[in-house]
Amino acid sequence: MAVNRVPVLKRCRTLGLEPMVLGYDKKSNRTNARAGKKVSEYGLQLREKQKAKFIYGVLEKPFRNYYEKADRMKGMTGENLMIMLETRLDNVIFRMNFARTRREARQIVDHKHVLVNGKQVNIPSYLIKAGDVIEIREKSKSLQRYKDIIEVTGGRLVPEWMDVDMENLKGTIKNLPTREMIDVPVDEMLIVELYSK
Repeated sequence: MAVNRVPVLKRCRTLGLEPMVLGYDKKSNRTNARAGKKVSEYGLQLREKQKAKFIYGVLEKPFRNYYEKADRMKGMTGENLMIMLETRLDNVIFRMNFARTRREARQIVDHKHVLVNGKQVNIPSYLIKAGDVIEIREKSKSLQRYKDIIEVTGGRLVPEWMDVDMENLKGTIKNLPTREMIDVPVDEMLIVELYSK
């Protein structure tokens, strides 16, 4: 299994992202050396794709597959792509505040702590549907790890497309998000332009 081992703050600086988008409350004091240089149209498109891949923790091949699937669906390809990335199980766990970062959410799913509609799911890329009930399994709920996570993520806002019960570490997907509900600083139109060349 391929793993992304890029230092988070360094990558954030390169892509011009705030670490808060990823759930990190660190700050980088260094500036990007290439900040003032002119970027070509292709360079801008590539950067947007890299941003989306980095934020959601998806590598190139699966990302390409998401794009092709989004292209076959009805509606705008870019919006479909963002909705698919947003409804990945690891991202949903992060959005429900059951994890501090998406990487931690991915690990929680990998370690079989998550139940979807009462069944154990350990595939971070599993796509959630409207009406799904996601919860942390009973055996794991008492772990100190989740008490620490809730302490840190308690003040974070939960997106309007899900209902979360923090006491019981359980959440329900009310409906699939629309592009307006996804607060990720990515211009998906540039990604579509890049792939449609």
